[in-house]
Amino acid sequence: QVRLVESGGGLVQPGGSLRLSCEVSESISTIYRMAWARQGPGKQRDLIAAITSDGLTNYTDSAKGRFTISRDNAKNVLYLQMNNLKPTDTAVYYCNALPGPRARYDYWGQGTQVTVSS
Repeated sequence: QVRLVESGGGLVQPGGSLRLSCEVSESISTIYRMAWARQGPGKQRDLIAAITSDGLTNYTDSAKGRFTISRDNAKNVLYLQMNNLKPTDTAVYYCNALPGPRARYDYWGQGTQVTVSS
């Protein structure tokens, strides 16, 4: 079982930046895909950024150009650098791990709250 612990959320003004971290209990380099998702008030949880074990990244349109997903294999930590934050980015942000392309289960962290407000 992969355990994920997010941190780094908080209150930030519009236009500000935050870096989220996700500590992973296993060797992150062996996990097929790591991702960040978010769930805004009254909305469903959606993946917004992903990185594969090969280092390939993918972003939704809402994240592209402002958010950067990365990982530190030595520390087993996944990051999400978020710049130029907007009030519409307010959400609980979750870390997700998909161990393999045909894995029966994926894993989620407990989430970290990001609030963008002046």
